Amino acid sequence: MSKIKWDQTGEHFYETGVDHGVLYSIDDKNTYSSGEAWNGLTSVTESPSGAEASPLYADNIKYLNLISAEEFGATVECYTYPDSFMECNGEKSLVPGVVAGQQARKSFGLSYRTQIGNDIKGSDYGYKLHLIYGCQATPSDRGYETINDSPDAITFSYEINTTPVDVGVEGFKPTSSIVIDSRDFVESAAAAKLKAFEDILYGTDETDARLPLPSEVATLLGTQG
Repeated sequence: MSKIKWDQTGEHFYETGVDHGVLYSIDDKNTYSSGEAWNGLTSVTESPSGAEASPLYADNIKYLNLISAEEFGATVECYTYPDSFMECNGEKSLVPGVVAGQQARKSFGLSYRTQIGNDIKGSDYGYKLHLIYGCQATPSDRGYETINDSPDAITFSYEINTTPVDVGVEGFKPTSSIVIDSRDFVESAAAAKLKAFEDILYGTDETDARLPLPSEVATLLGTQG
């Protein structure tokens, strides 16, 4: 047994920032391929919903709670977006240089990274990889303003809804979100697995970037050591 201690040196953790955004197209085989860098990504606000309790009463007492299904959504803000996001945003090239709006919106996958910091190493302590599946963007406002003495760039904002995918592991429900914490992959063998996984996620000089499905994530990163 040991006594609980608070605020020990090196245990003042925090999470900050967002970078390494990647957009993945869904091909005819229903795999997430052709990853493309999402430059200009300024924020991702995750918005889970559902999982609400519906109480039932019997015998003059609260009998039980039924919990509704949980859903994952997000808001993505950026200064620009990848060319392949056009069809995800309901835009389609009519002829070169001409784009038609209000077209069918393609589903896509998304990944991004957030930094983990502490009181010793700052924001370089570690990071989390966020993998999002079954995404679909909804229409959003665009506000254009005249250039004045306080110029600012337009920020695009997209509401993202998701459809969960099968995890492929017994005991797990379908999911739209997976988070990988680099702090759990510090030993040499585990770090090598994480590096190999990131080569898949971001691509190499020989291979295109792709987003592995949850079952492959478990296979690639499981059984550390």
